[in-house]
Amino acid sequence: MRFYALLTSVAALVLSVSASDPEVAVSAHFPETNVFGHVVNGEKNSLILSVENKSGRNVTLVNVAGSVHHSQTDRLVKNLTATKFGIPLLDGAKLDIPYAFFSEFKPGDIRLNVWLEHSVDGSNYRVSAYDSVVTIVEPEISIFDFKLISTYLIVAAIFGGLSYIAYLNLVPQQKKTRTKKAAPVVSDPVSAATATGASGYQEEWIPEHHLKKSKKGATSDNELSGSELSGTEGRKRKGKK
Repeated sequence: MRFYALLTSVAALVLSVSASDPEVAVSAHFPETNVFGHVVNGEKNSLILSVENKSGRNVTLVNVAGSVHHSQTDRLVKNLTATKFGIPLLDGAKLDIPYAFFSEFKPGDIRLNVWLEHSVDGSNYRVSAYDSVVTIVEPEISIFDFKLISTYLIVAAIFGGLSYIAYLNLVPQQKKTRTKKAAPVVSDPVSAATATGASGYQEEWIPEHHLKKSKKGATSDNELSGSELSGTEGRKRKGKK
């Protein structure tokens, strides 16, 4: 009787343990492209979780989450974003699931903890998948990085514009003097006939009635000068006699 009671209690204990914590084996590793297991700041870092259901029951993979801790004091630095799955995993089945996270931490060693949460018969359970110290590094800078070149060009354009505005505001600008063009001198047409005369005026610019008057005056002067000449000659002749 005692042996039977002892056997019953052991079986109940085993069943309670198996019911409370179904066996789901989980392991995580970095992909082959990241041989050294470095976590790069500002980039998408990935882990691959290999899951095997050994519980004897069907389970559901709920999510994968993680946290970052100080490498020496184990102090919590930050919780990582959880990735939800909701994938059923049959008894004895194996499955590889990815988990990606971003890093914005100070370069150096830090402890990374990643776990898998699954559910059985409405109860959730957590299984550790990765718990190790990793190295945080900065991304490599390439001269062919299009984003980096674009950023440099934008910054250079802004700086150049600000420098030009400051130059216009601080440096005095020379005022441009306008030179007046001299008006062309229009020479009056001079006829060959009037240019050689003693008076030096141009008859074609004088009204016709003035020309007639001037011609009459010239004729009378010539006549007077002729009579005067004849009188003078007569006087000379009388004196000779």
